[in-house]
Amino acid sequence: MKLCYAFRRGTFYPFMAGAAWDIPRDPKTRTEYLGKVNDIGFDGIELGFDAFGGFEATEERASEFQAVLKDAGAPCVAIRAGGGLCQPNVAAENRQKLEKAVEIAGWIGVGVVNTALGSPPRDATLDTGPSGERSSHGSSALATEEDFIRTAQALREVGNQAGAIGADITIEVHQHSIADNSWSTLHLLELTDSDHVFANPDLGNVLWTYEEPEETTEECITALAAHSKYWHCKSLQRLHIPELSHSYFIRTALPDGDIDYRFALSAMHEAGYDGYFALEGTNTGDQLHKDKRSVDYVKGILAELED
Repeated sequence: MKLCYAFRRGTFYPFMAGAAWDIPRDPKTRTEYLGKVNDIGFDGIELGFDAFGGFEATEERASEFQAVLKDAGAPCVAIRAGGGLCQPNVAAENRQKLEKAVEIAGWIGVGVVNTALGSPPRDATLDTGPSGERSSHGSSALATEEDFIRTAQALREVGNQAGAIGADITIEVHQHSIADNSWSTLHLLELTDSDHVFANPDLGNVLWTYEEPEETTEECITALAAHSKYWHCKSLQRLHIPELSHSYFIRTALPDGDIDYRFALSAMHEAGYDGYFALEGTNTGDQLHKDKRSVDYVKGILAELED
């Protein structure tokens, strides 16, 4: 199993990140930061399609940036882009993002294009907030079968584009998404029926979405392990306040959270998973120190499984 850094805090002195997934722009600071990433043990990093210029990306600029990342020891190995593909007010733009990400992947030799099929609330009355509520806008529970069919058709068509350049699309299990648990992801994969579209079983998002999770993380990973080609991994501590009908979540290093990654890694290992373990790092404090703890923990479990 390879290790990808899907970092969620790029602040590194003297660079102060604006968005969580910014990386230092100054060449010297960027090289130092990516060198630390490589030293931790990551084989590469995940970036959004916007890091390569978004819709304005060109093959020359994308290739030059990938060369810089490789020289620093942390090439881009996965690109993320997209959003919901069935809600009319956002579907067309989200599909264009996904298609552009596939194009960029082809230019720079990346084999995974990850998409989270999240959508904004259809109107203000349906806005359930970020997470931890009893309901979730954009969820599989609120989706119609037509929503699934439209999403699957778009994924099948973009999946064919990805297959033509030797890449795969992965559907991230994500809050405010038509694919927010194992059953909805499997249903979408069945409807898509593509050799180039797979799952990304992000267990943190299963825990994170509702006041009470729809399923256990053990149930989710067992159901999706054999259908996965990429894997976002993070952990959280859940604080449930029943009097408020709400749960709050604190992101932690993997050994300290509520998700049993020994179980999850065992399930993925048993399924023969050989893709990236993509660590969604911590987003406060010294993220490199915390994320190294997560990597050391994962490497220890993998060593036991491979004995």
